[in-house]
Amino acid sequence: MDRLISVLNIGDIPDKYKRSPIGLLLEYHNLSRPLDSYDKAQMLIGMCMDNRKYLTIPKKFAYIIRTGGANLRNSEFHISFAIAVGGLKHFAIIGHDNCAMANLNPKRESFISGLVNGAGWNRQAAEEHFNCFAPLYEIGNEIDFTLYQARKLRIRYPQITIVPMLYKIDDNLLYLIEED
Repeated sequence: MDRLISVLNIGDIPDKYKRSPIGLLLEYHNLSRPLDSYDKAQMLIGMCMDNRKYLTIPKKFAYIIRTGGANLRNSEFHISFAIAVGGLKHFAIIGHDNCAMANLNPKRESFISGLVNGAGWNRQAAEEHFNCFAPLYEIGNEIDFTLYQARKLRIRYPQITIVPMLYKIDDNLLYLIEED
């Protein structure tokens, strides 16, 4: 967690993000800036579907893609649509600590039992499902995975400002992730 940059006052927001949708996101969520009104989205946010996370932002401020682990691997068309049709130039990728999609193997039996007992699957199908898809959706370390996605998406969308962040569950704040 030593790679996190906290934003506890306006001076903590890097100059390159001030007066931009990225800076506004940090102001709204972390600094309790009064919510402005928007007629159209200002940015795109990719974040985990985890129900412990919520953002304090105005209505219509952002398109939000929520997926397990904030893993945007299968969301490229949605991202492209928001950028192309929505005209967005700013994109925050928000991972979070204590993500259930990190280190999936220890959760294997719970996953299989849950499908068998709760969804009516047979055990073999549940095992095959886990074995097939867990490697695709495993994120490993939350910070490293968020940085990896930001780097990968910057190659695909070179004119878009893409910023990796981490949401800490304990304090419900957004942190910028320091990059090399």
